[in-house]
Amino acid sequence: MQQKIINIEATPVFVSGNVDVGGLPISGKLSGLIVEIETETGIVGHGFTAITDEEVVAAIVKTVVTPNVIGMDALQREAINERLYWLLSPRGQTGYASHAIAAIDIALWDIAGKAAGQPVWKLLGGARQELRHYTTFGFPSLNDEQLAHAARTLVAAGHTHLKMLVGFHAMSRRDQGRSLDDVIRQDARRVRAVREAVGDTAEIYIDANCGLDHYHALRLAQSIEECDIAFFEEPIMDNDPVKLADLRRQIRIPVAAGQSEGQLFRFRDMLMNNAVDVLQPNVCVCGGYSAGLKVAALARAFGAPIDNGGTFPYQNMHLHAGVANGGMVEFHVAVTDICHQLYLGLPEHNGDSVTLSNKPGLGFELNKETLAVLSQGPFSQGLGKA
Repeated sequence: MQQKIINIEATPVFVSGNVDVGGLPISGKLSGLIVEIETETGIVGHGFTAITDEEVVAAIVKTVVTPNVIGMDALQREAINERLYWLLSPRGQTGYASHAIAAIDIALWDIAGKAAGQPVWKLLGGARQELRHYTTFGFPSLNDEQLAHAARTLVAAGHTHLKMLVGFHAMSRRDQGRSLDDVIRQDARRVRAVREAVGDTAEIYIDANCGLDHYHALRLAQSIEECDIAFFEEPIMDNDPVKLADLRRQIRIPVAAGQSEGQLFRFRDMLMNNAVDVLQPNVCVCGGYSAGLKVAALARAFGAPIDNGGTFPYQNMHLHAGVANGGMVEFHVAVTDICHQLYLGLPEHNGDSVTLSNKPGLGFELNKETLAVLSQGPFSQGLGKA
């Protein structure tokens, strides 16, 4: 049955997340955009995007996307995506386009699942129902002692894959007098503190969020080689494939990237240049599940594993459960709390694993009672650069 689109809503939200890890309070803020698409049969699908300026993306959805897709069949996802690509990326520009398309596409797949009575992960291929995940906890606000305590607490609770942030805004905040040498020296000390705290009982990952240049990323990686880091995520500004490839050749730590990418050719270029060990498409950024499927196929053709980077695990877990080469999803401790404020019926995780629901669509719904409150407040990038 055709699912004609009759209405689209785009709601920016600003949310604070607060968690307790072994008596240690950890908090953060996130701005994001929720999209709801309604069809003439009464089905409503919802999508999400972040790691961008959500007020701008909301305006794009309201003023450009909506008048051009109203009346289209929500099940014709490729037709809608192709129309939006040429509307929002007419000459191949990157930027806000993929964020808007991502939120729309996720909502369309939610509609498709509800119309078919099947969960999205099965529509995407149904490779597995249970996934592994890693836990992001190592924020710059925590000192060495707090990091060690949090790491031990998480490992005791069954979280044996831990991620830390390094190079935090190092390049973008150089005008504030922060020395990149000091930043990486402090980061090396923080990483060693966590490794000493957990011994060999946990994998440790580090993430620079494109915050370092090649020289300092190389120096940091070489200074912590003895810490047995599982991967170094987005170490270099711009995810430059040539520089990433050069860094990868010089260090022993595997390189991961892709959470902030929004064009298929960007993933292709990383693979063609042997720039990464792990590719990290984020469906909330790269263009939704339709784009995520293509990135996963590219990665498989090159023999590269994929993992979720950039958090938002509840949307991303459908891709990784759907495709045969799916990998881990990221549970960011503060953003996970935020997701529990935004949504109802989220799957529970147990230690390092999470089991997906068999409910139709995404399997979880918007918390309408709190959405109106959460949509009010100052907008910033906050933890959007998780």
